[in-house]
Amino acid sequence: MSRSKITRFVERLDKIGIKVTLMGNFPWIYLSTINGKPVTEKRDANHGYNIAFEGTKPGHPAYKFTDIHKTFVLIRKYVTTNQE
Repeated sequence: MSRSKITRFVERLDKIGIKVTLMGNFPWIYLSTINGKPVTEKRDANHGYNIAFEGTKPGHPAYKFTDIHKTFVLIRKYVTTNQE
C-alpha cells in the first residue's frame, strides 16, 4: 500500500527540519502549525489555511492539493520569520 500524498508531504518537510501540523474537517485539510507557530491566515475556507481536500467520489484522487505553490510561499514565510 502506498503512502498518501499528504503523508509524503509532511514527511519530506520533516526531513528538511520543518515541522507541520495538519487538521481536517472532511473533506478539507488545513495547515494548523508550522514549526510550532499557529497559522493565522485563511485560504479557500472559513476555518483555516486549506492546503488540500480529500476526494469524495469514486474515481477521483484520494487527496488533491489546492495550490502547492501558495502553500510553500506560506511555509517559507513562517520558517524565515521564526529564524529572525
